[in-house]
Amino acid sequence: MISIPHKAKQFLVLLAKLLIVGGAFYFIYNQLANNDKLDWQKFIVLFKKNQSVLGISFILLLSVLNRYFEILKWQNLAQVIHKISVYEATKQVLAALTAGIFTPNGVGEYAGKALYYPKSEAKRVVFLNLICNGIQMILTVIFGIFGLMYFNAQYHIITTKTVAILFGGFVLLLIVLFSLKKIKIKGYSIEKLIHKINEIPKTVHRKNIVLGILRYLVFSHQYYFLFLAFDVDLPYSILIATVTSVYFLASSLPTFQFLDFAVKGSVAMYFFGILGVNEWIVVFISTLMWFLNVVLPVILGSYFVLNFKTKTA
Repeated sequence: MISIPHKAKQFLVLLAKLLIVGGAFYFIYNQLANNDKLDWQKFIVLFKKNQSVLGISFILLLSVLNRYFEILKWQNLAQVIHKISVYEATKQVLAALTAGIFTPNGVGEYAGKALYYPKSEAKRVVFLNLICNGIQMILTVIFGIFGLMYFNAQYHIITTKTVAILFGGFVLLLIVLFSLKKIKIKGYSIEKLIHKINEIPKTVHRKNIVLGILRYLVFSHQYYFLFLAFDVDLPYSILIATVTSVYFLASSLPTFQFLDFAVKGSVAMYFFGILGVNEWIVVFISTLMWFLNVVLPVILGSYFVLNFKTKTA
């Protein structure tokens, strides 16, 4: 086995850190600078008209709460391995987010968190992160389906027959999955996965669900309040149903974190276009949501990436 000198290893670690942070900032800059759909002049006019220190503070507070609930979720799940402080959970979540920004569906986030633990715990960290993200996805699907059904009842974008076929297909898929739960693929099966999930204390699961719901309510209503700030005058029920539908459909599409706002923006333009909302407003709000909830945490996370020290035990 080839032994790498200590100084060479230090240099490689530093290089990896700089590549992660540099890559993250490059992708952020590239998306903001080269998006020709962002009409900054209109934004500045509207901002000057509606600028409010209280309003801006409230929107920023929602961004802090959104990421804070995610940090608490990870702190809650990480205690299965060992208890960590809120600061340690913050460090791991933000650094992992930075590492995952330019990987498909944030896969780098899993590796980012695992690096904070001994190699012997890597599989458990990845599994716990899967549980952490999984509950958020389940909630997105649940709220999204109800939102989509309500939106469809108002605007009839798909027929009742199509809804029935989709619902029937979903139920059939669940039946097939559970009937094949004992079949193993490379040593893994649905039954084994359920067993592993059940090994986690129920109190941890309950807290994870509650924090997941709180986080979902925060970022969906942040979207809602931004539309109000941009003078979009629509009933609460239809606006929040549209937001949940957009998050559901956009989250179902494979994408990169740095393209997240573009994917959500494209889906949002279709739905909000039906409601008669100007395209540039939808694009700007999607971009602001991405900036507030991904870019700002990545900027903070880059500090933790640059100060990262590998676990030796």
